[in-house]
Amino acid sequence: MAQRVAVNDGAAGSRRTSRVRVAVRLRPYMDKQDEKGEGPCVRGLGPQKLEIINWRNATETLQYQFDVFHGEQTTQQEVFLTSVKPILPHILNGQNASVFAYGPTGAGKTHTMLGSQEHPGIIPRAVKEVFKLVEAQEKEQDGWEYSISMSYLEIYNEKVLDLLSPGSQDLPIREDKDRNILIPGLTHTPLSSFTDFDTHFIPASLNRTTASTKLNQRSSRSHAILLIKVVKSRHGPPRRQQTGKLYLVDLAGSEDNRRTGNQGIRLKESGAINLSLFTLSKVVDALNAGAGGRVPYRDSKLTRLLQDSLGGSAHSVMITNIAPEYTYYFDTFSALNFAAKSKQIVNRPFVRETVLAPTIGPGKRAREEPEAGGSGEPQNKRSKERKKAEQSSSPPVHPHSSPESSVMDRLLALEKMMMGSAERERLNLLKTVAQSRKEIQMLKEKQKELEDKANVFKQNEAIEKESKDALLFKTDLPPLHRKQSTAAKPRKQQAVVTPLQVSQVQPLQQCAVVCKPSQFLDKKKKRIQTEVCEGKENGGVDPLPADVVNWETHLDSALLEQSRKKILQTLNSGSLKELKSLQLIGDKKAKLIMGWREIHGDFTQLEDLTKIEGITAKRFSSFIKANILSSMGK
Repeated sequence: MAQRVAVNDGAAGSRRTSRVRVAVRLRPYMDKQDEKGEGPCVRGLGPQKLEIINWRNATETLQYQFDVFHGEQTTQQEVFLTSVKPILPHILNGQNASVFAYGPTGAGKTHTMLGSQEHPGIIPRAVKEVFKLVEAQEKEQDGWEYSISMSYLEIYNEKVLDLLSPGSQDLPIREDKDRNILIPGLTHTPLSSFTDFDTHFIPASLNRTTASTKLNQRSSRSHAILLIKVVKSRHGPPRRQQTGKLYLVDLAGSEDNRRTGNQGIRLKESGAINLSLFTLSKVVDALNAGAGGRVPYRDSKLTRLLQDSLGGSAHSVMITNIAPEYTYYFDTFSALNFAAKSKQIVNRPFVRETVLAPTIGPGKRAREEPEAGGSGEPQNKRSKERKKAEQSSSPPVHPHSSPESSVMDRLLALEKMMMGSAERERLNLLKTVAQSRKEIQMLKEKQKELEDKANVFKQNEAIEKESKDALLFKTDLPPLHRKQSTAAKPRKQQAVVTPLQVSQVQPLQQCAVVCKPSQFLDKKKKRIQTEVCEGKENGGVDPLPADVVNWETHLDSALLEQSRKKILQTLNSGSLKELKSLQLIGDKKAKLIMGWREIHGDFTQLEDLTKIEGITAKRFSSFIKANILSSMGK
C-alpha cells in the first residue's frame, strides 16, 4: 500500500518554508519604441535595486528592491545561473519547483524563457541541467533509478490545450485526495536525453497560438506551461518512490487595447489574458492578506494550475520583465508593484515520497507450501506450527507429576489457542457494551437529579410570584375617590316606575308555572329594565319618586331574602363574567369587587359593597333594586 511521507529536512536542504524569489529583468532600450525621444524611465541602482520616475512628480523617483536585478547587458546564462539553477536540485529529492515569466506584452518574456538558437533561454538550459543532475546521481550508484517525462500545454481563451497532441479538445483540471493538481488526458512523453526533449519540444512550440499586434510582431496569445517530471525509485526493500516536478511557465503579457489596436478575435484573446492576469493579482493579494481568507485559485484556469507555485509546496522563482521606454511606463509601473507584492508570498515545500508495501505473488506462495514437508497442504503446516506453540506454551512435565495434570495443562493451552481473534473481538465488544450501559445509567441518574432541582426551583419561583401578586393589592395610601363635578347639569326627564301590584305571594318556582303574567305586567317589567339600563349607562340611577322608595314593602320577605342571598353568593364566588352579568356592574366595578374579595375575603352582607370605591349608598340601593327586580322578571 502506498503512503505519503512528508519530509521537513531532506538531504538537499529542504526547508519548512520558502519565500517566492523575484527577479526583475530590464529589456534593452529600443529607439523605435520611443517616438518622442524621451529616453528611459527606469534604471538600475545595483544588483538588487532599481528606480522609476514618479509619474505624479517627474522630479522624483520611486525605488524598488528585489532578490536580483538583471540590467540591459545581462546575458541569458547569467539569468539562468543566478535565478533558476539554485532551485533545480530540489526536483531530484521529491520536491516541486516553478519558474514563470511575468510582464507586459513586448517586454521580452518569451525571449527569456525560450531564447534563440544562439542564446537559448531558461527552458532549454533548465532541462539540460536536470539531465546533468540525473546523470551525476546515476554515476554514484546510490540504488535509485530515475525516469524523466514531459508535458506541454497552453491556456488559450480559458481552454486547456495539449501542445504535444494538437487535435485535443479542452482538458479538465482535477484535484486528487492529496490536493495535487491533475489534468486527465494530458500527454506525458518519456525522455531519455536532451536531444529527445528537443525532438518533442520544438514542434510543440510551433503549435502555440501567436499573432501580430502594433506592439509586438509575434505576440503570445496564450499562457504556455511546460512540465518536467522526475521520478526516482528504489526497488530494494523498502520500496520507495519520490516524485519531483518542474513547472516552466511563459505567461502572456497584459495588453492595453488602445495601444495594441486589437479588434475581433485579438480583442477577445486580450480580454481573456487580462482577466486571468487580474485573477493572478487577486490571488497574490489574498495570500499577502493572510488571516485564512479565501484564495480565488478556482476563478481562473491559470491560477488553478499555478496553485502549487503561489502559496503551495513549490520552490518558486518569478522573473518580471519590464521595458525602459515611456510608452510602457504604466505597464512597467504595474509590473513592478505586482512583483513587490509577490516576493512576500511564502510557500511550504515538502518531499513527495511513496512507500510501497511488499506483496507476495501466488507463484511464490505455491512454491513455499510444498517445501513445508508432508503432503504439501497448508493445514499440515499450520498443525505443525500449532504443535510447536503447544510445546513451547505448556510447562515441562516432571517425572513425579501425575499424567492427569499434564493432560489438563495441555487442554488449557489448546483452549487458549482455539480462542481466536473472533472470540477476543466478541469479548471486547461485550465489555464495551457493558461499559456503555453503565455510562448511560449514570447519565440517566444525573438527568433525574437535574430535573428534581429544576422542579424545586420552579416551585420556589411560583411561591415568590404569588407573594408578589398579593403584595400588589396591599397599599397604605388612601383609596382614590372621584371628585364630584360642581357644574350644574341639565335635569333629564326621569322615568316613573309604579310599584308592582302583587296580590298573592307564591314561591318563585310555582309562580313561573302557575301564574301567567299579563300583558300589562310585561310592559311594566320592560319599563323597569329600560330604567335600569339607562341608569347603568349614565353611571347611576336617578332618584326615584317617593311612592317607589319603599318598593321592598310590596314584595314577599322570603322571596326578597332568597334574591339577596343569590346576589351575595354571586359577589363572593362569581367569576369576572358572572359579576359583569349583574345589573349596574361593569368591567371596572367587577375588577374592583374581585380585588376587594382577594384582600378582605368574602362579603358578609350586601351592605359591605359600599366599602368599594365608587359605590355610594344611593348606587347600592339602585343596584339591589335592579338585580332583585331582574331576578323576579326572569
